[in-house]
Amino acid sequence: MVTERTYRNVFAEIGISGDAVEQKLQEIVHTFFYGSEEERIYHEAGPDMGYLEDTGNHDVRTEGMSYGMMMCVQLDMQEEFDRIWKWAKTFMYMESGENEGYFAWSCAVSGEKNAFGPAPDGEEYFAMALFFAAHRWGCGDGIFNYEEEARSILRACLHKGRDGRPGCPMWDAGNHLILFVPGSPFTDPSYHLPHFYELFALWADEEDRAFWKEAADASRRYLARACHPATGLNPEYGEFDGSPMRKPMPWGGEFHRFYSDAYRTAANIGLDAEWFGRDCGQMAAPLRQMRFLRTDLEAARCVYEVDGTPTERTVLHPVGLLAATAEGALSVPYEADAKPGSGWHTAAQWVKWFFEEPLRQGGRRYYDNCLYLFAYLALSGRYRIW
Repeated sequence: MVTERTYRNVFAEIGISGDAVEQKLQEIVHTFFYGSEEERIYHEAGPDMGYLEDTGNHDVRTEGMSYGMMMCVQLDMQEEFDRIWKWAKTFMYMESGENEGYFAWSCAVSGEKNAFGPAPDGEEYFAMALFFAAHRWGCGDGIFNYEEEARSILRACLHKGRDGRPGCPMWDAGNHLILFVPGSPFTDPSYHLPHFYELFALWADEEDRAFWKEAADASRRYLARACHPATGLNPEYGEFDGSPMRKPMPWGGEFHRFYSDAYRTAANIGLDAEWFGRDCGQMAAPLRQMRFLRTDLEAARCVYEVDGTPTERTVLHPVGLLAATAEGALSVPYEADAKPGSGWHTAAQWVKWFFEEPLRQGGRRYYDNCLYLFAYLALSGRYRIW
């Protein structure tokens, strides 16, 4: 079922023809799924499975697999959706142990698990894509009973560690915020998808619907705290109060800066603005980010502290940063006669830059091109509630 509503086509709002938008979409989808070995992300595996490869790390991640399923349901590609879902359920799903009911966040392309822990952004995208599949195509049997599979995932996300179930939940029961990993005392701003939680509040197990409804606004309020009041930038990992998380991680690295994971936040705020339009203080952040990163894009070439202090580190995913920032334009109201320097003039410039940017090529294309395809769907009015 499609929710009866009209979705913004921001490309049309800046004067790009429908034919040009559709032609480019078809080229993007073909390249992403069926281009050459040097271009595509998706690979078929045997007669009825498929996977998306992280081409920079040469593995398969729940992030990419769940992204691929969301792309497929938006594009009405059920065969590819089912192939990806069967690969994920066959190789990534954990049927026993502390993380029973979750999916291993990384596997080799052969299917062998590289890790036995989950990443919550994968579970939330799996669940949302499965609900949409149920509504768009109807449910089948077994693992293709999409709706029951989605509810099962969300059941694990909230109820692990309760009622005799081993492990930890993926959401904090007290503050309703998604965790970086189950049981962790901090979060990742880019994991917060209040527009998904609004729908989980309609379609998850009835006993959990009130939790999801509260989680939606809890995440919006969190994002308002996590996005800097001057720059709009957010950290990769964050404390529950919205401040950057500076504790050392066992795997090394620093995650308190505006870097790879963090780019997705503006896109998420934009899509939430399009789907629900509920502002808890977060919706102004993408425009602040666009203005901080400036009109010549040169400021988007290095890594920043969230207050805008530049570092010597360069951006690893420049196309992904451009795409996600442009998708944030959905949070900015359209103005027919926007003056230079106005919010819509700034947002429209970012959308124009994005439309003119090609897909990324080379070994690091996976993350960039996933954010690119999502942004293209959203800005063309094709990323919809089903």
